[in-house]
Amino acid sequence: MIAAAYGGADFDRLLVSLTQRWGGGAATKFTAWRAMVVGAATATDADRIKRANDFFNRQMQFGDDSAIWGQVDFWATPMESLGKGAGDCEDFAIAKYFTLKEMGVASEKLRLIYVRAKTGTSDVAQSQAHMVLAYYAQPDAEPLVLDNLIGEIRPASRRLDLVPVFSFNSEGVYTGTPGKEGAVSVGVGRLSRWEDLLKRARLEGFE
Repeated sequence: MIAAAYGGADFDRLLVSLTQRWGGGAATKFTAWRAMVVGAATATDADRIKRANDFFNRQMQFGDDSAIWGQVDFWATPMESLGKGAGDCEDFAIAKYFTLKEMGVASEKLRLIYVRAKTGTSDVAQSQAHMVLAYYAQPDAEPLVLDNLIGEIRPASRRLDLVPVFSFNSEGVYTGTPGKEGAVSVGVGRLSRWEDLLKRARLEGFE
């Protein structure tokens, strides 16, 4: 039995935490997730981000936190998202982030980005808060955007509907983008929900 993923997560512990909370029915999704992670050992980053993006966009239904969790704003761990089979934009981005780390993608190449997403096509289009995951092949490279709204992974230059606000990962919160002046870490404590999620994910079996 394979006990650990590439990124250091304990598969057996993750499965126990998932089935204890969500029942045996969630084990099927976990098995598919684990096979994807293990199968990416020799894959390129480009293939990894496509697999993770497609997997969660297929496995999860979009929904509001109030309907799914009974809370206004709840950030779910990947196992919670698999167990529920649903989540909002933060949950999709978080699940992909943790999964790509387990697949072997370096965390410094990944940023969860809060954006303002423009809706509609008129000059007075409205915007709404949204979260996506960005992959940077190099610190100063144009990021590729993984999104639950648009299944195709596109470079940021083709996502003019998204206006970045700030970004973060396991190392900290950033006021700019990698490779640009002003990309200064201000610490994960600024995002209490993110800090809390990291603690819960470690209890489940993630490193």
